[in-house]
Amino acid sequence: MFAHQCALAGYGQIVSPMFEELAVFKRLGESTDVVTKEMFNFFDKKEKNPTEFALRPELTASVVRAYVQHRPAPPWKVWYEGPQFRYERPQAGRYRQFTQVGVEALGTDDPYVDVEVIALASQFYAALGLTQVRLLLNSLGDDSCRPAYMEALTSYLRSNAADLSEQSSATLEVNPLRVLDSKRPEDQAIVDAAPIMVDFLSEETSAHFDVVRSGLDALDVAYEISPRLVRGLDYYTRTTFEFAGDALEGSQNAVGGGGRYDGLAEALGGPATPGIGFALGVERILLACDAEGVFPAPETLVDVFVVDLTGGAEALTLTDSLRAGGLRADRAFGGRSMKAQMKLADRSGASIALLVGEDEVAAGTVTVRSLRTQRDQLSVSRSDVVTETKSLLEQLALLETLKMETRS
Repeated sequence: MFAHQCALAGYGQIVSPMFEELAVFKRLGESTDVVTKEMFNFFDKKEKNPTEFALRPELTASVVRAYVQHRPAPPWKVWYEGPQFRYERPQAGRYRQFTQVGVEALGTDDPYVDVEVIALASQFYAALGLTQVRLLLNSLGDDSCRPAYMEALTSYLRSNAADLSEQSSATLEVNPLRVLDSKRPEDQAIVDAAPIMVDFLSEETSAHFDVVRSGLDALDVAYEISPRLVRGLDYYTRTTFEFAGDALEGSQNAVGGGGRYDGLAEALGGPATPGIGFALGVERILLACDAEGVFPAPETLVDVFVVDLTGGAEALTLTDSLRAGGLRADRAFGGRSMKAQMKLADRSGASIALLVGEDEVAAGTVTVRSLRTQRDQLSVSRSDVVTETKSLLEQLALLETLKMETRS
């Protein structure tokens, strides 16, 4: 589903390595927890001057590194999926290995690209059936206006340093902006009263943010302005956003997010290249889907179970034919008795059992038995078994639908 939506918008897939030189990820920001605490890093086996590598903690830096190395024609629009790794305390919705899907668009600072990227994520959640996902939106400005904001923020935080948590006091000395990302209760009153970036935006960055908002309005993508949203990485500039899954309990309710990173390509040794993207956490999304009950787990794994009383070879070819015809089919192994195989068929959840014995082999037929309804078993030609089984499954599904409608 995600790949299809990306393809409709002109995004091609990129596959990046599981690990990169550590220097690539250090560009995420020396003050971020991802860099200072959470990377799994190691040296290669060279005896002299070994290179230090790290398992990727996120994918944007790898994608931008690939852009800098190969210089594809801009705008370069790609999507990705795969595991990331962070050394942090495992808890609900937070794992040391986790999976993300995402997109990156490099080579243009047009605010309508921001709108396209945000809308892609929003539409993906909607396609899954999620209704309790909120889009939080902010602008972090750029070099034309951020210095004045950082000066005001630093002055405010230092004047309240005595009331900050120990961790935020340390963060203040490295990157005051990171303090706004604190979720610690003792910091909240100070964070809530802190200066906000949108009050310091330059005319150009303010106009950019206005176009982003008007574009989202035009696409009916609902959002909330979150003036203290900074996200967890230092490379963000201008448009920044996060998706909160309100059905999730606790503080770990972000199901995705992203923003602009217009200086990252330059930091990785390439030409100044604007970029924007997002990453969505698959595990968090699945937890949100469970919390909202948008799609239940399948009750059964198979449609048909083959009971072979001739030694097993008939089941081999019959299940292969059924699967080739698009049916979920399974069988028993180990030369079990008919009674044992029927028990397995019942436990499998299959609606139909196909029985093959010596008589059926001689006649070129298969016996079809319904496992969930009181219906007479049928004898069908081996050549017609796939078609006849599909037809019977459709009839059984229709009967189940009518039963449910009658009960309601």
